[in-house]
Amino acid sequence: MNSMDYDTKTGETKSGKTRVIFICTHNSARSQMAEGYLRARYSDKFEAGSAGTEVREVHPGAIQVMKEIGIDISGHRSKLIDEFFDRGADVVVTLCDSAQQSCPFLPGAKKVIHAGFPDPSTCAGTPEECLTQFRKVRDAIVAWIDTKLVPEYGHQATSQ
Repeated sequence: MNSMDYDTKTGETKSGKTRVIFICTHNSARSQMAEGYLRARYSDKFEAGSAGTEVREVHPGAIQVMKEIGIDISGHRSKLIDEFFDRGADVVVTLCDSAQQSCPFLPGAKKVIHAGFPDPSTCAGTPEECLTQFRKVRDAIVAWIDTKLVPEYGHQATSQ
Protein backbone atom coordinates (compact mmCIF):
# COMPACT_ATOMS: atom_id res chain seq x y z
CA MET A 1 0.00 0.00 0.00
CA ASN A 2 1.17 3.49 -0.65
CA SER A 3 -0.21 6.94 -0.12
CA MET A 4 -2.09 6.77 -3.41
CA ASP A 5 -4.18 3.84 -2.13
CA TYR A 6 -6.14 5.78 0.46
CA ASP A 7 -7.67 9.15 1.18
CA THR A 8 -5.63 10.72 3.98
CA LYS A 9 -8.60 12.75 5.21
CA THR A 10 -11.18 9.97 5.42
CA GLY A 11 -8.91 6.93 5.74
CA GLU A 12 -10.99 5.16 3.09
CA THR A 13 -9.36 3.07 0.43
CA LYS A 14 -9.66 4.56 -3.02
CA SER A 15 -9.92 1.09 -4.51
CA GLY A 16 -13.07 0.21 -2.58
CA LYS A 17 -11.29 -2.85 -1.22
CA THR A 18 -11.25 -3.79 2.44
CA ARG A 19 -7.90 -2.79 3.97
CA VAL A 20 -6.55 -5.48 6.32
CA ILE A 21 -3.43 -5.12 8.45
CA PHE A 22 -2.05 -8.27 10.09
CA ILE A 23 -0.09 -7.58 13.26
CA CYS A 24 2.25 -9.64 15.39
CA THR A 25 5.26 -8.70 17.45
CA HIS A 26 8.14 -9.20 15.01
CA ASN A 27 6.40 -9.07 11.63
CA SER A 28 8.65 -11.90 10.48
CA ALA A 29 6.50 -15.02 10.12
CA ARG A 30 2.75 -15.20 10.91
CA SER A 31 1.79 -11.72 9.74
CA GLN A 32 4.02 -12.03 6.68
CA MET A 33 2.42 -15.34 5.68
CA ALA A 34 -1.07 -13.90 6.24
CA GLU A 35 -0.30 -10.76 4.22
CA GLY A 36 1.22 -12.80 1.40
CA TYR A 37 -1.67 -15.23 1.22
CA LEU A 38 -4.41 -12.58 1.35
CA ARG A 39 -2.63 -10.48 -1.28
CA ALA A 40 -1.99 -13.46 -3.59
CA ARG A 41 -5.43 -15.06 -3.36
CA TYR A 42 -7.84 -12.21 -2.65
CA SER A 43 -6.33 -9.01 -4.06
CA ASP A 44 -9.61 -8.39 -5.87
CA LYS A 45 -11.32 -7.84 -2.49
CA PHE A 46 -8.58 -6.81 -0.08
CA GLU A 47 -5.56 -4.59 0.34
CA ALA A 48 -3.22 -6.44 2.68
CA GLY A 49 -0.42 -5.20 4.88
CA SER A 50 1.43 -6.38 7.95
CA ALA A 51 3.45 -4.85 10.76
CA GLY A 52 4.89 -5.38 14.21
CA THR A 53 6.48 -3.57 17.13
CA GLU A 54 9.95 -4.89 16.33
CA VAL A 55 11.58 -5.16 12.92
CA ARG A 56 13.25 -8.44 12.06
CA GLU A 57 14.02 -9.98 8.71
CA VAL A 58 11.27 -12.07 7.17
CA HIS A 59 11.94 -15.56 8.47
CA PRO A 60 13.41 -17.95 5.88
CA GLY A 61 11.02 -20.66 7.09
CA ALA A 62 8.03 -18.45 6.29
CA ILE A 63 9.45 -17.71 2.84
CA GLN A 64 10.03 -21.41 2.17
CA VAL A 65 6.62 -22.71 3.24
CA MET A 66 4.80 -19.97 1.34
CA LYS A 67 6.80 -20.83 -1.76
CA GLU A 68 5.57 -24.42 -1.36
CA ILE A 69 2.01 -23.18 -2.02
CA GLY A 70 3.06 -20.94 -4.90
CA ILE A 71 3.33 -17.62 -3.06
CA ASP A 72 6.57 -15.66 -3.10
CA ILE A 73 7.08 -13.46 -0.05
CA SER A 74 10.86 -13.23 -0.47
CA GLY A 75 10.52 -9.57 -1.41
CA HIS A 76 8.57 -8.68 1.74
CA ARG A 77 10.18 -6.60 4.45
CA SER A 78 9.42 -6.38 8.13
CA LYS A 79 7.62 -3.14 8.95
CA LEU A 80 7.02 -1.21 12.15
CA ILE A 81 3.40 -0.63 13.07
CA ASP A 82 4.16 3.12 13.03
CA GLU A 83 4.12 3.02 9.22
CA PHE A 84 0.35 2.40 9.35
CA PHE A 85 -0.67 4.95 12.02
CA ASP A 86 -1.76 7.58 9.48
CA ARG A 87 -3.33 5.14 7.02
CA GLY A 88 -6.20 3.68 8.98
CA ALA A 89 -7.51 0.19 8.39
CA ASP A 90 -10.86 -1.45 7.91
CA VAL A 91 -9.77 -4.57 9.77
CA VAL A 92 -6.76 -5.17 11.99
CA VAL A 93 -6.03 -8.81 12.74
CA THR A 94 -3.78 -9.61 15.68
CA LEU A 95 -2.07 -12.95 15.20
CA CYS A 96 -0.14 -13.28 18.47
CA ASP A 97 -0.69 -16.37 20.56
CA SER A 98 -2.37 -14.52 23.42
CA ALA A 99 -1.33 -17.12 25.96
CA GLN A 100 2.33 -16.31 25.38
CA GLN A 101 2.57 -12.78 24.02
CA SER A 102 0.91 -9.43 24.10
CA CYS A 103 -0.14 -8.11 20.71
CA PRO A 104 0.61 -4.65 19.39
CA PHE A 105 -2.22 -2.19 18.86
CA LEU A 106 -3.03 -0.05 15.80
CA PRO A 107 -5.05 3.10 16.50
CA GLY A 108 -7.73 4.12 14.04
CA ALA A 109 -8.83 0.63 13.05
CA LYS A 110 -12.52 0.26 12.29
CA LYS A 111 -12.54 -3.35 13.49
CA VAL A 112 -9.96 -5.31 15.49
CA ILE A 113 -10.15 -9.08 15.62
CA HIS A 114 -7.85 -11.60 17.22
CA ALA A 115 -6.86 -14.87 15.59
CA GLY A 116 -4.01 -16.29 17.67
CA PHE A 117 -1.48 -18.67 16.18
CA PRO A 118 1.71 -20.02 17.75
CA ASP A 119 4.94 -18.38 16.62
CA PRO A 120 6.76 -20.91 14.42
CA SER A 121 9.97 -18.88 14.56
CA THR A 122 10.44 -19.96 18.19
CA CYS A 123 10.85 -23.61 17.17
CA ALA A 124 13.90 -25.19 18.79
CA GLY A 125 13.80 -28.53 16.96
CA THR A 126 15.61 -29.83 13.92
CA PRO A 127 15.32 -27.84 10.69
CA GLU A 128 12.71 -30.31 9.39
CA GLU A 129 10.72 -30.15 12.66
CA CYS A 130 10.73 -26.37 12.43
CA LEU A 131 9.56 -26.41 8.81
CA THR A 132 6.77 -28.75 9.89
CA GLN A 133 5.78 -26.17 12.50
CA PHE A 134 5.84 -23.39 9.88
CA ARG A 135 3.63 -25.50 7.60
CA LYS A 136 1.11 -26.13 10.41
CA VAL A 137 0.88 -22.44 11.22
CA ARG A 138 0.69 -21.50 7.52
CA ASP A 139 -2.12 -23.99 6.96
CA ALA A 140 -4.01 -22.75 10.03
CA ILE A 141 -3.69 -19.13 8.88
CA VAL A 142 -4.81 -20.02 5.35
CA ALA A 143 -7.82 -21.94 6.68
CA TRP A 144 -8.76 -19.05 8.98
CA ILE A 145 -8.51 -16.51 6.15
CA ASP A 146 -10.56 -18.70 3.80
CA THR A 147 -13.29 -19.63 6.29
CA LYS A 148 -13.53 -16.61 8.60
CA LEU A 149 -11.93 -13.43 7.25
CA VAL A 150 -12.97 -13.61 3.60
CA PRO A 151 -16.63 -14.58 4.19
CA GLU A 152 -17.04 -11.88 6.83
CA TYR A 153 -15.07 -9.00 5.31
CA GLY A 154 -14.63 -9.86 1.62
CA HIS A 155 -17.02 -7.21 0.38
CA GLN A 156 -16.37 -3.61 -0.57
CA ALA A 157 -14.57 -1.58 2.14
CA THR A 158 -16.46 -1.74 5.40
CA SER A 159 -18.40 1.29 6.46
CA GLN A 160 -19.64 -0.02 9.79
